[in-house]
Formats: sequence, C-alpha cells, structure tokens
Amino acid sequence: MFIEPNIKGDRRGWIEVICGSMFSGKTEELIRRLKRARIANLKVEIFKPAVDVRYDDVKIVSHDENAIQSTPIDNSQKILLLAQDVEVVGIDEAQFFDAEITNVCEQLALRGARVIVAGLDMDYKAQPFGQMPNLLAVADYITKLHAICVVCGNIANYSYRTSSEGAQVVLGEKDKYEPRCRHCYHQHN
Repeated sequence: MFIEPNIKGDRRGWIEVICGSMFSGKTEELIRRLKRARIANLKVEIFKPAVDVRYDDVKIVSHDENAIQSTPIDNSQKILLLAQDVEVVGIDEAQFFDAEITNVCEQLALRGARVIVAGLDMDYKAQPFGQMPNLLAVADYITKLHAICVVCGNIANYSYRTSSEGAQVVLGEKDKYEPRCRHCYHQHN
C-alpha cells in the first residue's frame, strides 16, 4: 500500500500503552519496541521512575533480564525537558509517576513523538493504578498483556501480593507477587 509522504515535514505523534499484570511481559514488549525504533535509526529517549531500583539504578530491566539504558526521573515534567527533538519516547512503570504524566505524554505526541508507555493497569487490590486509567483513556493504541496463573495455568491479569505489606506501592518481584487469573485471585483474597 502506498502512503503519501508528508510534504509539510511535520510529524504526527501518538501514544501507545502497554498494560497488564506483573509478569505479563510489559517491560519486555517496551524494550522490544524501543530496540526496533533504534534499528530504524530513530532518535529514542527512555525514562523510568527513579524509585524503581529493583534490578538496576539506571537501566530498564525485564524479569527475563533483557535491559536497555534509561534515564531515571522523579518528576514527569523533566521528560519534556530531556526529550527535545526526540522521535520516540519510552516510559516504563508509568503507574509510579505523578499526575502530570498524562499531560506530558499528550504534549510529546503533539510535538510529533511516538510515545510508548508501559505500566500496571491494576494494583494488588485489583484497583486502577496511579495514572494508568488516564493514559489508557488518551492512548491511540493499547496492548493488554497477560501472564500465566501460577495456581491453575489459565491466563492471568491480576497481581496477587503474597507479602503482608499494606501500602499500595511495594516494590518487589516473585518474592512478593504472583500472577493470578480472576478466579484464583478472588478465591484467595
């Protein structure tokens, strides 16, 4: 199919959101898309919340230990400053960012950037997590990934917390969380 070139030279940006439970492959998919953008020689900047130091202080690292260099930030507004003239912006763990992250993504897309955001859509209580509902509402493309339920083997879209901590944000991995299907999540909660 022929696509007419844009003779005005302005780029059209958009927002892609990758969501799902823990262990569903969100970060893996984000890294895959960003590496492909680099193969295409696009200018890419990648960000993660400074609070997420589970695997590395700077890199975004998947549970499968696939990694890509990123810039840790503590305020989503910094993305606008650090992503000047960028064609692709990657953002991991979006649920941990402040209330401005949706506006930041909108501004980047209006500048012509492809914005790829990954994050948990629900917390361990099966409630919408952080700014993810707002990001999902403005996204042009949404990919919902599923893990495998460790109890029954069905598809899982819930992050079941195995530890007794009660705060909404508790960083952890297999030591504190398990992917569960709807039935097994509610049966054990």
